[in-house]
Amino acid sequence: MQFIDLHSQYLSIQESVESRIKKILNHGQYILGPEITELEATLAQRTKTNFCITTSSGTVSLEIALRALGIGPGDEVITVPFTFFSTAEVIGIVGAKPVFVDIRPDTFCINEDLIEKAITSKTRAIMPVSLYGQMPDMKKINAIAEKYHLPVIEDAAQSFGAQQNGISSCGSSTIGCTSFYPAKPLGCYGDGGAIFTNDEELAKRFVLLRNHGSSKRDDHPILGCNGRLDTIQAAVLLAKLEIFDKEIQMRNEVANFYSESLKDTCITPYIPEGNLHVYAQYTVRIKERNKIQAELGKQGIPTVTHYSRCIHEQPAFAYLGYKPEDFPVALQTSREILCLPMSPYLKREDQEKIINAIKRI
Repeated sequence: MQFIDLHSQYLSIQESVESRIKKILNHGQYILGPEITELEATLAQRTKTNFCITTSSGTVSLEIALRALGIGPGDEVITVPFTFFSTAEVIGIVGAKPVFVDIRPDTFCINEDLIEKAITSKTRAIMPVSLYGQMPDMKKINAIAEKYHLPVIEDAAQSFGAQQNGISSCGSSTIGCTSFYPAKPLGCYGDGGAIFTNDEELAKRFVLLRNHGSSKRDDHPILGCNGRLDTIQAAVLLAKLEIFDKEIQMRNEVANFYSESLKDTCITPYIPEGNLHVYAQYTVRIKERNKIQAELGKQGIPTVTHYSRCIHEQPAFAYLGYKPEDFPVALQTSREILCLPMSPYLKREDQEKIINAIKRI
């Protein structure tokens, strides 16, 4: 049993993937080829944003977003301690300080009611995370940001395709950043990412920053990075977009069966009204998580803990001076969260095996 079944997906799009890649091999434009332009237009249309700029990873997308806003030493960015490390990592990389607020116990996304208390004169942005595949209350977050004249950067690395009251993830704030890492709901066959915005000036800076601060040869008005998406990865993503809406539906069918079957055994995902979840991960909260995970492993059932350790507990951020108990909801969640196999192609008999094993344990 696989934790994520990418092979079955490939078999369903094999002809399209290979045809698109062969076309690139023939035209030879491996960097910023025409498929990049096609993909960016397609993604912008899907998210109803004016601009999409593809990048080499979700992490690079976040770093470029911060740098485009001029965020650096002496600045603070509000985010959460319960997320993948890169969310806070990029804040530190540009020289700014991550300021953490706790998460909600139901969605595991940022607790919107705690944001305003964390704002100081040094705050330069709010970076909520659309964790596991669904968005936090972006309307409330944007209202707070507007009150304090702050940009909002949605870390949508896990949530491309998600919606909230009809508004797409990546298109709900000043900037949206996503990842196309292979395990994501929309993933390529390597690293990849994208940045979205409706702000033309920001979009121009994104384009410069992803290409060494340059728009033409031997002219570098700013310092940038090598943040371009390979053309072959764009071809893979274009092929996957052909079946993406169907896969979102399939993911929700798998998730609904999990939730209905496990609702009396452990804490299953909570979906606020108006949210469309894309289930980058299907997560449950369960006591004695480590013991249960070990028992499942003995039965050949792969599981993952995203995340077993909060960012404020990481040695790299010890200098911030946080104690583990400073964010009690995040801390408890990290000790109880368990991610179960999730794929549009997860077989019902495998899913039943997982469910029955958890119930027995």
